[in-house]
Amino acid sequence: MFFSLANFRSLIDIAIVSFIFYRILVLLVGTRAVQLIKGLFVLATLLGIAILLHFRLLTWFLQTTLIAISLAIPIVFQPELRKMLEELGRGQSLVRKKSMSGDEAEIRVAQITGALNYLKAHKIGALLVLQQDVGLGDYTETAIPLRAKITQELIISIFWKDNPLHDGAVILDKYNLIAGGCYLPLADAPEISRWYGTRHRAALGISEVSDAIVLIVSEERGDISLAVKGKLSKNIKDFQVERLLRHYFAGEQVVTGWKAWKKTLANLFWVTNIENDAGGLVK
Repeated sequence: MFFSLANFRSLIDIAIVSFIFYRILVLLVGTRAVQLIKGLFVLATLLGIAILLHFRLLTWFLQTTLIAISLAIPIVFQPELRKMLEELGRGQSLVRKKSMSGDEAEIRVAQITGALNYLKAHKIGALLVLQQDVGLGDYTETAIPLRAKITQELIISIFWKDNPLHDGAVILDKYNLIAGGCYLPLADAPEISRWYGTRHRAALGISEVSDAIVLIVSEERGDISLAVKGKLSKNIKDFQVERLLRHYFAGEQVVTGWKAWKKTLANLFWVTNIENDAGGLVK
C-alpha cells in the first residue's frame, strides 16, 4: 500500500511539473526565445547521440556549447524572461482561457465582417492579422498597444485615412484587438507579381513566419484577399470570410499545415478548387 501511495504521489508530482513547464513554454511562444529552444533541443539531441556512440571530442564540444549558451540566456533574453515572470505574477499563464460561447463568437464575427464590408465599400485599405498558436509579440511590442474590445467602429476608425495608425496592421486574437500600427516583415520572393502592394507583401510576409490568418482589404480594387502559410487567395467572397471568422472564433485551429488547410477548406464548403475559384495562389 505504501508503494502504491508513493507511486501516486510521484505521478501527481510529475503532472504538476509537466503542467508548469508547458505553461512556461506557452509564455515563450511569439518571442525570440522560441528559436533558441529549438536550437537547444537540436544540440541536446546531437549530444545524446554523441554520448551513445562514444564520440568524445564531439561530446566535449556540445557540452561546452550548451553550458556557454545556458550562461548567456539570462543576459540575451532578459526582456523575455522579465515579461514571463510578470505574467506569472499576474497568474495569467497558469490558467487556460475558457472557450468562447457561440453567441460571443457570432458577435465578433458580425463586428469584423461589418467593418470589412464598410472598408470594401469605401475602398479603404486595411490589414487584419488573426493570431493563432504562434504569438506575434515581436510585432505588437513595437506597435501601439490597444487591448481593446473588437468592435466595427474601432476597426474602421483605425484604418481611416487620417488616422496615424492606418498604414500599419492590426493584430488581434480571439478576445481583443491587441495592437495597431504594426509593421510586418515583407515577402520579397521574386516570383510574387507586381500586382501586390505593400499590404499584400506584408500579409504574405507574416504568414510565412507564423500561422497567422491575414485579411487584406485593397484600397485600389475594394476586394478582400486572404494570406495563410505564405499563400495568397484573391477576391475572397463575403460568405467565405464569415465562415473563416466563425471557424476561427469557435476555438478551433484553422491552419496547422497544408493538409489541415485543405481539410479546413473542405469542411467549410468554400470551393471545390480554391486555386481556380479564389483567383489562384502565389506559388
